[in-house]
Amino acid sequence: MRIAVLGAGSLGIIIGALIKKGGYKVDLIDINSENVEALNQNGARVTGFLEETIPVSAIHPEHLSHTYDLVFLLTKQVYTEDSLTAILPFLHKESIVCTLQNGVPEEKVAALVGSNRTMGGVVGFGATWSGPGVSELTTELHIMKKYAFDVGELDGKPTARVHTVKKILDKVGHCEITTNIQGVKWSKLLMNATFSGMSAALGCTFGDVLNNAVAMKSLANIADETIKVARSHHVELENMQGKDFRTLELQSQEDVKDKLEFYQEVWGPHANLKASMLQDLEKGRTTEISYINGYIAKKGEQTGIETPFNDLVVQLVKKAEEETKLPVFKENITKFEHLLESYASAFK
Repeated sequence: MRIAVLGAGSLGIIIGALIKKGGYKVDLIDINSENVEALNQNGARVTGFLEETIPVSAIHPEHLSHTYDLVFLLTKQVYTEDSLTAILPFLHKESIVCTLQNGVPEEKVAALVGSNRTMGGVVGFGATWSGPGVSELTTELHIMKKYAFDVGELDGKPTARVHTVKKILDKVGHCEITTNIQGVKWSKLLMNATFSGMSAALGCTFGDVLNNAVAMKSLANIADETIKVARSHHVELENMQGKDFRTLELQSQEDVKDKLEFYQEVWGPHANLKASMLQDLEKGRTTEISYINGYIAKKGEQTGIETPFNDLVVQLVKKAEEETKLPVFKENITKFEHLLESYASAFK
């Protein structure tokens, strides 16, 4: 089986390298020529909670020549169409494109490559791109190995090919097969919208969010909005990392304090992580905010669910994009504080 990792960024480097170490033939495909050259010359260097350098094969999309049986899609959603258009001639009729992107991209991917060639997937660990050919694993290794992936067919069937994909991803860390991939994708969307959204909006690490009371109260409302929007679209969130994310729904603001232990337990091991959207802001790039918190807001609008906390995250991140300035924690946290005050007043 010939495998491609499309998008050799922070996660792509680690996933591609460990699949290669596991004995599979895999190409790391990336549009960054400097990154491709570093990977080919020096190997994939993994730092952080895993220190290892693994020889890999990397290639620029313009130089593709092989047909791939399996493609793990790890580009940012803003590049989905361009990336898949480039690799489409190198897929055969039974090729699989497994989405390991943030957000809920399956509908768009299926429209580009065909629903029969699309499989959904979720990554359960974090990483930071440190430079050409180098990625820092920012999730504790034992957590990464235990909850690395969830994959599933769009129709939920336990096919032979989904078991094949599981076997390959198990070389990186445990891969769970799900019959409700949309429910898993929305649970991961909640994870991204809360901590990644706040990390990008405030310009800080997950640990900084965990340690700030206003940030956590706001984050709890982001989660609540996500759960309510998902339900309005008949999506039932699935457990992730052994936790039932549906329990994060709020009946009132008084419930927030009862959810904090959950957040500390699940996200504490990821405290060193800085959202990839914040990394994009640091590099002056367009973020995925429209596909994360913006997606929740869009879906909420379709069914009449208000999403003021997600809206504020989108507003702050887009402002940073437009002004090419990094968010300032002290300035932006006050905007969340004001929203919490107005929200509390409205429900008195």
